[in-house]
Order: sequence, then C-alpha cells, then structure tokens
Amino acid sequence: MSTTVPLTVRSVVPEAEGVLGLVLTDPTGAELAPWEPGAHLEVTLPSGAVRHYSLCGDPADRSTYRLGVLRERDGRGGSEEVHTAVGAGTVLGVRGPFNRFPLVPAGRYLFIAGGIGVTPLLPMVRSLPPGSWSLLYGGRSLPAMAYREELAVLPGVTLVPQDTAGLPDLDGVLAGLPAETAVYCCGPEGLLRAVEERWSGPLHTERFGAAPARESGADSGDASGEVSGAGDGFEVELRRSGRTVHVPPGRTLLDAVREVVPGVAYSCEEGFCGTCETKVIAGTPEHHDSVLGEDEKASGTTMMICVGRSRGARLVLDL
Repeated sequence: MSTTVPLTVRSVVPEAEGVLGLVLTDPTGAELAPWEPGAHLEVTLPSGAVRHYSLCGDPADRSTYRLGVLRERDGRGGSEEVHTAVGAGTVLGVRGPFNRFPLVPAGRYLFIAGGIGVTPLLPMVRSLPPGSWSLLYGGRSLPAMAYREELAVLPGVTLVPQDTAGLPDLDGVLAGLPAETAVYCCGPEGLLRAVEERWSGPLHTERFGAAPARESGADSGDASGEVSGAGDGFEVELRRSGRTVHVPPGRTLLDAVREVVPGVAYSCEEGFCGTCETKVIAGTPEHHDSVLGEDEKASGTTMMICVGRSRGARLVLDL
C-alpha cells in the first residue's frame, strides 16, 4: 500500500513486561495487503506521530496484522502513546507493508535477537523447515522477553535471560559456522555491532534506531574527485515541482525540501526508517543512513533525504 489507510485495533494484549501486542484489522472486513517475513508497517498514531513497527504474525493470515511495541520511556513518545492511548477500537493510519529486511534463500540460517528485535525474526523462523535454522534470543529477563512461549516450543531456539544467564555467547554461537550461513540480527545497537565484528559471512541486520555516527570521508572527497557539498552548501532541483532550493551547511536536505513540498513523507529524521527515500535523477548523493546497502549507496539512484546530502554542488531529485 503506497497510501495511508485506516485500520482498526481489534485487540491489545500484554506480550511481556513492557511489550504490548496489537492486532489490526480492516474496518470493512476486507483482506489486508500481503506481506513476507521481515516486513514492517508505517503507523500514524492518534497524535499524528508516525512510527514503524515490524509485523510479527502469520503472513498467511490476510485478515489481521500483528505488532509488538516496546514501551520506551526515554524514547520520542510514540511507544508511550501506544501503551497509554491506543486500545481496542482505536483507528490507526497504516502505510505498507514494506520490506527492507527480507528472508533470502540460504542452506542454513542463524537468527540473533535482542529484546524487541525478535519481532521481525518470529515470522522468519516459523516459515522455515525445522533443522535449517537456530535462534539465539537474549533479553533482560524471561518475563521481559516477548513471544518467549511461542518460541520455546520450536526446536532450535535458545533463550538467554540476562538476569540469570548473562549475555548471549556470540563467540560460541558464531564459531565454526559454515561461511555460507545467513546470519540475521535485530536488536540494540551494541548487539548489532558485536555481531558485525565477529561475523564476516552473509549478514542481514535491522535497526530500530539510528546507528552511531562513524568517521566520514565527506569533507575530503571520494575516488571520483568529487567533494562533499559541505562548504557553501549545495543546490537541489526538485524536478516535478519545477523549483530549486539551496541547502546551506547545518540545515538538512529534508527541511529545505519541505519548504517546497510540505507533504513529503518522512518519519524518523535519523536515517533508519526509510520513509523519506527519494529517487535521485542526477548528481551524487552523500549517504548517512543505515537503510541502504553498500551496493545501493554506490549506485546513487536513491537516498534518504532526512540525513543525506550532496557530494557535488547540485542534486536533482524526483520530487
């Protein structure tokens, strides 16, 4: 679904300490759009805030969508609103499903989940034949680990509650894996970084927040000789709007674009949700997101305008 549609919350149930499960349905009883494991929804809450939540139900069930939402008291307020203001009968705006975390074909899989990061992995393991995968699931404590009872009955699942068992043994679980094993990891940034440091084979990750800033060669140019548009800023032509805007240093591309296209889609403003992905018609984007893969970034055909900039003096966008 490329447009936002209203869906009704059919039920709200506690899935674990601090985790609320929502089941959404179409108010007219119509079938919902199909999805595959790894997909997520863009959800507009009653306040107008937009958030992204992984689908964790059964893709074969076209009558409902299931979401699990962790209450983050120090977050941006979206999860707090879900836990305090959303109940059975609430109507939410939903766009999607979208899938930037697809389950690729592989002979063997290892899934590593941290906390609420288990949600996109749950439909993945359910879709695979027993014996072809294993799941290492770490959480603060057993009562805080969502869907643990569903997972505990599946062969290949290891639950690691930190309060009694410590941290997951990543070295032990990754050592000796066949190099072609597809490793999927979702959870806190520390877990993702730890897996990235230990595994050089096929790795698929999904973040629920922005990755920490890393050193960038933006100011020193790249192999092509083009330099970043940092110094005096850069120009952006919005081809469909017929307007050109200047993006000075210290201002985001998204802010400049919104002056001309106030309805442009965006959400996280930190480069991890993918809502603001925009087609690049000309110019070389400078990427700072954690959504696009390295090949996608190298192609320069699309960018996240909330954090992306230009390596040259001018960009042309399909807006």
